[in-house]
Amino acid sequence: MKAAAFDYIKPKALPEALSLLAEAGEDARLIAGGQTLLATLNMRLSEPSILIDITDISELKGITLQCDHLRIGALVTHTEIEDSELIAKHAPLLKAAAPHIAHRAIRNLGTWGGSLAYGDPAAEWPACSLTLGATMIIHGPAGERRISAQDFFIDLYTTSLEPDDILVATEIPIASSNQVFYFHELSRRHGDYAVAGLAAVAKKQGDALTDCAFTFFSVGTTPVMAPQAQEIVNGQVVSPELITRAVSSARSEIEAIADITNSAEAKQHLIGVLLERGLKHLVS
Repeated sequence: MKAAAFDYIKPKALPEALSLLAEAGEDARLIAGGQTLLATLNMRLSEPSILIDITDISELKGITLQCDHLRIGALVTHTEIEDSELIAKHAPLLKAAAPHIAHRAIRNLGTWGGSLAYGDPAAEWPACSLTLGATMIIHGPAGERRISAQDFFIDLYTTSLEPDDILVATEIPIASSNQVFYFHELSRRHGDYAVAGLAAVAKKQGDALTDCAFTFFSVGTTPVMAPQAQEIVNGQVVSPELITRAVSSARSEIEAIADITNSAEAKQHLIGVLLERGLKHLVS
């Protein structure tokens, strides 16, 4: 199939893009990497009247270190994150997650902001942003506003972005010297969507973990944290008994849902498998 007819425009600055978006309303779509949008256009699952290409807007580019956080522009590609020395040093969870995203050709074009804005519950970046306590920087008709990752992902493919909003960048607190991390996803083949995945960070103090954040993805309609399991682990020496308690808690507090190839029961089981492996890794 081919996409339905649409107009195409490529603004050079953020105010121009916002103006175009406000004028066109829900008939417009933003395009950057286009790894999801182009497929939906060609299958006619999306039929916008205008595509606004934002790839020339400098405000949306680059990875920079600013005081106590990293700023990742919405147009930064998955490959740029994978190869960035700043990311490797200050947000190593993202470095670990990047190779799991599809395949090289997609990572070369797909963007950080596109993944976050699409809100796919099986995607890696939404889960990582939630784990790391990221802040989304959004520009709209009323100016700039900031939304925590905790409040950004609302439901299946649904975020707090309004139709006339543009996600400009994300701020991520830099990792402390004693922060440890774990990222893993279980999939049928490398590059496939995860059956279930876990992004986790904590601060290691001897054999104990503090400031734990465990985010599971591809098990619900959004990435979902396990606050009760986090509380069980926080400040405690990680022992086999503690791991058993945390695993049981995560399985009970997260209600997994089935997808077209995997049952809810299978995903519920994998939540525990991932957390057990993650806790052993974090203290190793």
